[in-house]
Amino acid sequence: MALEHIPRVDLNDYLSGDEARKQRFVKELGDSFSEIGFAIVKNHGVDDDTIAKAYQAFYDFFALPEAIKRKYEVVELAGQRGYTSKGREHAKGSDVPDLKEFFHIGQIIEDNDPIKKEYPDNIFIDEVPGVEQHGVALYRSLEASGVAVLKAISEYLSLPVDYFDNKIHNGNSILRPIHYYPIRNTHEVPDGAVRAAAHEDISIITLLIGASAEGLEVMNLEGKWIPAIPEPNEIVINVGDMLQRLTNNVLKSTTHRVVNPPRERLHLPRYSMPFFLHPRSEMDLTCLTSCISDDNPKRYSDMTAGQYLDERLREIGLKK
Repeated sequence: MALEHIPRVDLNDYLSGDEARKQRFVKELGDSFSEIGFAIVKNHGVDDDTIAKAYQAFYDFFALPEAIKRKYEVVELAGQRGYTSKGREHAKGSDVPDLKEFFHIGQIIEDNDPIKKEYPDNIFIDEVPGVEQHGVALYRSLEASGVAVLKAISEYLSLPVDYFDNKIHNGNSILRPIHYYPIRNTHEVPDGAVRAAAHEDISIITLLIGASAEGLEVMNLEGKWIPAIPEPNEIVINVGDMLQRLTNNVLKSTTHRVVNPPRERLHLPRYSMPFFLHPRSEMDLTCLTSCISDDNPKRYSDMTAGQYLDERLREIGLKK
């Protein structure tokens, strides 16, 4: 029977040093990722103050006049750094743009890793210096939480506990603060447009700071949409397409969406801050042999993470 809710897990169980609690977390998280592709995580290690300061910085940025925000949009970067304006991104398979604008902070290389040449420089905001200070702090904190989660997933898959470590070190991860802007005239909304149309994430995993309003829904195995509503001290973590591909669908990259609120609340904005944890471009996404069987034959062609990301950015309209 398909899950009717998103399971909750406690990362402290994994980090506690108690082997029974640790293995319980590994099983609960892994089972949740295999059944519905999502989990709600408490004690995730991201400090409330870090979250609050980052949110305030991005509130201030999105409140700037359109002309100022567009100074920080560099279209040729395919949305990978800086600002992406309204109407530019759509879900794979849809031509209708989502009702959102967003900002990207990418990896900051601090150890002379030659991979730096693959990444464009970050774009920060002269008018809102807190975007750099507090955005980078949140990026680092979410990255650390993601490392711990992937260690648990490695154990669930019977891989070495450090399997992902060298693959995600200085990986192409992205922090994406999103502003689902208020709609004051519904006649201006294109037919079928929603805040975020049904889609799957490209990433290995995504860590989502609790949004400022409800709206996130996840499709379960029976095709039913169920709400994902974390408490203020929780984050939502989900499997991305890269991890689904690597595990040959043992772990599920589940379709999800952000629906519009009732008409009388369309004039209210919604903010969220997902962190898309990506590996290095050279990571091999060839299906793990341990995830291939007679009952689950190999489903995907061999491809690197960099090749897959390039393909998907074209599909969602950010890269030509």
